[in-house]
Amino acid sequence: MSAVNPTLQYPFDSAPPAGQRLEIAPGVYWLYFPLPFALDHINLWLLADGDGWTLVDTGFSSAHTRGIWETVFRDALDGKPIHRIVVTHYHPDHIGQAGWLAERFAAPVLMTRGEWDLTTRIHQASDAQVGNDFRAFFGLHGLEGEDLEAMANRGNTYRRIMPELPPTPEFIAGGDTLTVDGDAWRILIGRGHAPEHACLYRERDRVLISGDQVLPKISSNLSVRSHLPDEDAVGEFTGSLKAIKAELPEDTLVAPAHGLPFHGLHQRIDALCGHHEEQLDAALQVCRAGPTTAFDLLPVLFRRELDSHQTMFAMSESIAHLNSLMARGDVQRQQRQGRLYFSAA
Repeated sequence: MSAVNPTLQYPFDSAPPAGQRLEIAPGVYWLYFPLPFALDHINLWLLADGDGWTLVDTGFSSAHTRGIWETVFRDALDGKPIHRIVVTHYHPDHIGQAGWLAERFAAPVLMTRGEWDLTTRIHQASDAQVGNDFRAFFGLHGLEGEDLEAMANRGNTYRRIMPELPPTPEFIAGGDTLTVDGDAWRILIGRGHAPEHACLYRERDRVLISGDQVLPKISSNLSVRSHLPDEDAVGEFTGSLKAIKAELPEDTLVAPAHGLPFHGLHQRIDALCGHHEEQLDAALQVCRAGPTTAFDLLPVLFRRELDSHQTMFAMSESIAHLNSLMARGDVQRQQRQGRLYFSAA
């Protein structure tokens, strides 16, 4: 979802070549990996750590990604091992290679308990269970016909694209500190895009590894999941962003998972929060005109053609905005003929 702020400052014009590294701050190195999606890359972060490395995020599980990793092993690690792997959240482009890398280097994986719980929950679900959940949840919110069946018939794509999970991780939590090469990296928690997304902040030179929580040009998808159908992902996302803004200085160097590193953290958080306020206002106007399903909102919140994969994320985010309006008391919800309708309170 677009949420552009043109006033950000970018200290680097372009990413390093795939398989190579670029230092963005003392001991903080940028690795760039292409992705086979519309969001066509992910940034991973190597932290110099004595006689080895701490790695933040791992890339998508594919032979192509592993080929790039082989180049990294040869050209970017200086012959030193990866001692520790930090995973910011459960999405496959972040956790996908964690198991393979953990086995190769006998390295522990660190992530929050909330992210691991969701990782295992999704991974263990059968194709039939995933399909039935999609039909019940998105059907309740107005999706039907070929679009719903195409989504449900995909089965458990999470397990299919990421067959190998890492070993049970060491759990980290908000407020914890990781010591890397003598430096303290504080764990900050983002929510809304993922249940307990870990960001890492080094105070001495104001560097934030933000994962997907703060991106320079888009707002990450805000998902409501069928096992938490009333979750206010929008409120959790903006609330956790405001907490990060209150804690960190404006001149922080933000190292995001997608896009270029940038300065202008406070401006970016304001733009992201403002974007979702605009989306909430647009959704409320539709609800004022009459009872509305999440499916009805899709052309209002997403002004482009959506394929079945994009429709899944769009439906989830549409539900998120309606849930947020309900949490605020701006709309009320009623079930009629197997559909949930939202109307202005």
